[in-house]
Amino acid sequence: MTTFTDPRERRKALGIFTAIAGGGGAIGLLLGGVLTEYLSWRWCLYVNVVFAAAALTGGIALITNQPRSRAAAFDVPGGLLAVGGLVAIVYGFSEASTRGWDSGVTTGLIAAGVVLLAAFALVERRVVHPLVPLAIITDRVRGAAYLGAVIAGIGVIGTFLLVTYYLQGVLGFTPLRAGLAFLPFVAGVVVAANFVSNIGLGRLGPKLVVPVGMLLAAAGAGWLTRIGTHGSYGTDVAPALVLIGLGAGCAVVSAFSLGPAGARPADAGVAAALVNSSNQVGGSLGAALLNTIAAGASATYLAQHAPGASVTAATVHGDIVAFTFLIALFAAGAMTTALLYPRQARVLSRQAGLAGPAPEAPVTRSGEPYDSGIAAANGELPH
Repeated sequence: MTTFTDPRERRKALGIFTAIAGGGGAIGLLLGGVLTEYLSWRWCLYVNVVFAAAALTGGIALITNQPRSRAAAFDVPGGLLAVGGLVAIVYGFSEASTRGWDSGVTTGLIAAGVVLLAAFALVERRVVHPLVPLAIITDRVRGAAYLGAVIAGIGVIGTFLLVTYYLQGVLGFTPLRAGLAFLPFVAGVVVAANFVSNIGLGRLGPKLVVPVGMLLAAAGAGWLTRIGTHGSYGTDVAPALVLIGLGAGCAVVSAFSLGPAGARPADAGVAAALVNSSNQVGGSLGAALLNTIAAGASATYLAQHAPGASVTAATVHGDIVAFTFLIALFAAGAMTTALLYPRQARVLSRQAGLAGPAPEAPVTRSGEPYDSGIAAANGELPH
């Protein structure tokens, strides 16, 4: 956001960034398949040491410190409450697959997570240097961007997990072949990222691009409900992965472009980081939640069709129920983002406001810090 000050160049850079990041997830599945098939699944963990060493070397060589305010301090209570709340909710969803939704452990963890996140919101309103200034999240455009990133994370990682199980457990794919099977998703992400960053977001605006992307992903999830015990990858899985890749690309590129938009220069870093955090949190929730839904539906199927119930049929049934949930989630995301995102002219004026130098932020009549991006979007001037 600070390197590419021209809005058009920034959108191109973000498009490249998102295509690489989105494709990295599927390439990771491919690499994981290679390592699992020819070495051991443990190498999927060992290999991260190599990646970390490369990142550390590049960071030391290329990254330089930027001037910062010496008065700023890390919000330790906020960090502990945010992490604790998110971990409790994800852990609660995971436990639901084995203990059930009515278990005291499941409900207790989820309730504790909600309480911790509520306490986090209260703390952020009172500390001098909050980890996440609440004005960043409550803004209409940025809030829609973060919501889109969360939903995309839930859908993509949840789909990766269930489709991997289906390909290997039902269709009999090897780990390597299962990894290769996700390349259509990469193609969808790359196409969507280039379209949105170069044409779609500038000409059509996120109010159209993001909901259409969500609907494409919903169509992909709907396509996956056609799977069966004797399904075909070419007709039942690959087209769905393309659609979900297109939808995720639309949502995530828009989120990375608009998540930091309109934030004060001092808040630009945290506003941009929240997009990535939202996407990663969505991925954690998606893996836990969809696995729980699928496992619960499979267990119910086995109980209803016992004795002699087919485990494979139960697995497919559970997957279909989870994909049906994804249809509803993406459809709700399309409706919500269509309502939240303002018209194109307002968003583009906000983006243009980021191109100039960063002035000191005055105070509005309400006593709140003046947000130049929001003011530019609403046609207001500081007094």
